[in-house]
Amino acid sequence: MMKYLQKLGKSLMLPVACLPVCGILMGIGYILAPAAMAGEVAGFTAGGFAYTLGLFMIKAGGALIDNMAWLFAIGVAIGMSDDNDGTAALAGLVAMLLFQNLLSSGVVSALTGKEAAAAFGKINNQFIGILAGIIGAVCYNKFKNTKLPDALSFFSGKRAVAIVTALVSLVFTGILFFVWPVLYGALVAVGEAISGLGPIGVGIYTFLNRLLIPVGLHHALNSVFWFDVAGINDLGNFWGNTGTFGQTGMYMTGFFPFMMLGLPAACLAMYHTAKDNKKKMVFGLLASAAFCSFFTGVTEPIEFSFMFLAPGLYLVHALLAGITAAITVALPVRLGFSFSGGAIDAVLSSFLPLAENPWLIIPIAVVVGIIYYVVFRFVITKFNLKTPGREDDDLEAEKKVTLANDDFTTVAKIVLEGLGGKENVKSLDNCITRLRLEIKDYTKVDDKKIKSAGVAGVIRPSKTSVQVIVGTKVQFVADEMKKLL
Repeated sequence: MMKYLQKLGKSLMLPVACLPVCGILMGIGYILAPAAMAGEVAGFTAGGFAYTLGLFMIKAGGALIDNMAWLFAIGVAIGMSDDNDGTAALAGLVAMLLFQNLLSSGVVSALTGKEAAAAFGKINNQFIGILAGIIGAVCYNKFKNTKLPDALSFFSGKRAVAIVTALVSLVFTGILFFVWPVLYGALVAVGEAISGLGPIGVGIYTFLNRLLIPVGLHHALNSVFWFDVAGINDLGNFWGNTGTFGQTGMYMTGFFPFMMLGLPAACLAMYHTAKDNKKKMVFGLLASAAFCSFFTGVTEPIEFSFMFLAPGLYLVHALLAGITAAITVALPVRLGFSFSGGAIDAVLSSFLPLAENPWLIIPIAVVVGIIYYVVFRFVITKFNLKTPGREDDDLEAEKKVTLANDDFTTVAKIVLEGLGGKENVKSLDNCITRLRLEIKDYTKVDDKKIKSAGVAGVIRPSKTSVQVIVGTKVQFVADEMKKLL
């Protein structure tokens, strides 16, 4: 089950990767047309070239944000299929079309003869999109090689997938007709319970978000608050300017301080507490990871560098993140992101109408950075934690250590050797920062050998699964490994 959920989490990254484009388009759009349809603002006049161009870019970004459910249906179907074939995407689209039409308020009212429940007015959401994608992928995986009698041979193989998907989707439509209103109510209750706690609820959410990073299931939690699954839709409302000023953005604002300066400061603490003879060795890893976290909000290269070496320290980090988020949203500041809480999104989203006192993020982040540095340095030295550069000396391993570099072929070869060779690898895939592999014999996996390639870390979710934390250049390493395999 865990393996399946992890694969789902990876699949979700494909449609989520569309969000940075929305952020760039809408961020620039709101710079050109700050009030977006509010007449003359900051020297820009409605109908003028700058305003028109800005509004055009805002609407272009909104075209993706407003249809994320469809992107999820297609992206998940591709990601969950065995060979990432486009036929699976078509199947996911078929399922989504049936759900959207048969469960719409108008059709439900016509079928029942009475007003449809409020839940059916919210059927265009990421949860339904994910479900459609899963159905499409499962049908593809099971029926892509179907052989029918000669009279029906035209519909054999991949042509049978869409037909089967439609039939399966009809069954799920009937189930959702009864289940969706109940499930929707439960999701709304969870969202309202946390949102009703104000800053404390935000702190709890952020704490749980960090705790789920190791298993890659934080995306499931995020979908409840960032998208329109439980009626919160913090991300969509912020970028679509359909939320409430001073409230919308509260489930995103708290990420900026610890992503921009908190975790980079933790990197500095880990560097300062590293053994003198290993500081040069860990500098490349920590510096590049800190840079990535500050600018893009991608924190996995940092977190995976110590979460398994010092799990207690990772718990401290999760607590600090939760406290940071709670205090940040308690202040009169609101900011949002299209991808993650880095400097790029901070600048782009600061021009949006629902951004409140975005400049406060900088002083807050500075204070958070100082706290992270002090706490990390104290905890590491007090409990002698084995963070990067503080591991027990192993001269043979040190001789083979190669700092992270752009020689992706060499990195791929070292990682593959550490995995026990290509004969020990059953399958290879990757998400935004990780190589995800299925192996035959876990005893042949050499963690130290893999780490000597300069990667951020190695985790083993099960005896047949290995994940190698590479960072944002993982696609290049994965491409080279596929050639070697």
